[in-house]
Parts: sequence; C-alpha cells; structure tokens
Amino acid sequence: MSHPLVYGVGFLAQAFFSGRILVQWLLSERAKRVLSPDIFWVFSLIGSVLLFFYGWMRDDFSIIFGQLITYYIYIWNLNTKGLWHKLPQIARWLLFVLPVIAVMLMLSDASAFVQQFFHNDKVPMWLLVFGSLGQVIFTLRFVYQWYYSFRRHASILPIGFWVISLIGSGIIVTYAIIRLDPVLILGQSVGFIAYSRNIVLSLHANAETSSVEKTS
Repeated sequence: MSHPLVYGVGFLAQAFFSGRILVQWLLSERAKRVLSPDIFWVFSLIGSVLLFFYGWMRDDFSIIFGQLITYYIYIWNLNTKGLWHKLPQIARWLLFVLPVIAVMLMLSDASAFVQQFFHNDKVPMWLLVFGSLGQVIFTLRFVYQWYYSFRRHASILPIGFWVISLIGSGIIVTYAIIRLDPVLILGQSVGFIAYSRNIVLSLHANAETSSVEKTS
C-alpha cells in the first residue's frame, strides 16, 4: 500500500484526536473549568478506528494495542452521555464488534502475527517495548478516567487524566522521533499545551472549591 494513503489515514486520525483536544480546551477556557464535551468522545471513537487501521498498515503493534484498550472506554463515555443509543442499532453493532473482528483476523494465523509484529525488522524489540510502554501509560489515562467517572456516574476528565497524558505523550513522541513517524510526532506534540493548560484549570478549580468550603 502506498505511503501517501497510509499517512493520509494516519493524519486524518490525528486530526480527529487533535480536534477533540482543541475543542475541549477552548470550551474549558471559556467555562473557566475542565469540561468533558460530547464532541470529545465522538471524535475519540472516529479517530480510534482510523488509527487502528493506520497501525495495521504500518505493522506497528504498539499503536494497535493502545487503540484496542481505549476503544470501549470511548463507547462507555458516549453511552453515559446518552449519545450511544442515538445511533442506529446496526451502526452500534458494527462499531461494537469491529475491534473483536480485527483481533480475530490478526490472530487467525498466530505464528504469522508474532512474526509480523514482534519480529519486525522495521521495529526492533527494544523499541517495540518502549513504544508499547508509552501506549500503555497513555492508555491508562482513559482507564483512570473511566474509573473516576464510573464512581461518580458521570463523564469527567479529572486532573489525573491530564498528568498521565503528559507522561505518556512524552514517551510516545520520543518513540515517534526514533521511528521517524511524522503522524505520531505531530499528533502528540499538539496535545502538550492543552494537557498542561487543563492541569492549570483543574488546579484553579480545586483551589476555588477549597476556598468556598473553608468560608462556608
């Protein structure tokens, strides 16, 4: 498959991921507090599908691994916000089973799968482990977000989500620079300012809440 098409899919996925962060950031700045807007989760799901195919075409297991974990967390947030069931039933079923079908196809020939992803001449094992570590940390932010939101019965983006985002993003950018992957470099670099700013907004909101509690 030609590089322009592969990178086109990758850049489109990153456009959705970057778009979700920029929109969330702008809406949060306007509200003076961290928000979890509907469009953040809609763009997340679309970007996840696209980036999964990009990782497949790039023979990059670490990218695929990260998307498989977060995919259903996006759906959970959409469902919590009441958006998931607004989709046609056939669309919900297709979206829900898509990762399962993809994994089954990858594992249909286990030996070929291992050879393709774990013995890939393009990605040495140490680099694969390093990249996967970044994806795991980056993915844990959504696991944390899900746990935090689940306990509060609402879709929330807490300060811990943004802290984990910064750490994971730093590792992924380093991995992308080593692999000369412009898609990952651009996509992750855009988020640095937004992650940092959301941390500041969260700290200000927590400080104001503490101040109100002390005076009441």
